[in-house]
Amino acid sequence: MLHRKAPALSRKLFITFPSPEEEFFQRLEHALSKGVDLIQLRLPNFSEEKYEIWARKVLALCKGYTQIILNAAPELVLRLGANGVHLSSARLASLSFRPLPPEYLVFAACHNAEELEKAQRIEADCVTLSPVLPTASHPGAPTLGWETFGKLVSTVNIPVYALGGMTPAHLSKALALGAQGIAMLSAGWA
Repeated sequence: MLHRKAPALSRKLFITFPSPEEEFFQRLEHALSKGVDLIQLRLPNFSEEKYEIWARKVLALCKGYTQIILNAAPELVLRLGANGVHLSSARLASLSFRPLPPEYLVFAACHNAEELEKAQRIEADCVTLSPVLPTASHPGAPTLGWETFGKLVSTVNIPVYALGGMTPAHLSKALALGAQGIAMLSAGWA
């Protein structure tokens, strides 16, 4: 299936992971110095208040350098002026329409054909599809594998990032299967 044109999106989506504050911001500054231009601010287990405090710091640090996608409620994106939102699969399931105006990016976490179809129906701009390969964060979890990943990508008209076990070495494989690119947690920040 022919994919609609992706908004000006990078081939690599960098997803943050919690670490001590000083280390987290040093890592972020280093990534910005290397030209990272698309970051999803994912801070699981943070309270809404702590997430917002860190989000404000990240947005101030990244302004003019990179697009920041908040893994939070769409309302926070509007309040803080981030570039967009990343919807968890649970938040995606709860929606019947696009949660932000067109000038904001809407990403969605997908794991199967039904979630991909739902993301497309609400007019998400992009999705992550996971887990493609085994990951350290979810040891022993079932994976899609490249063949299933490619089949799922071919069924939707929306840009897809491969997520789960990705390293920069996987980019060409993901692109060959029709993906927008790859999304990385730990490997992307090394």
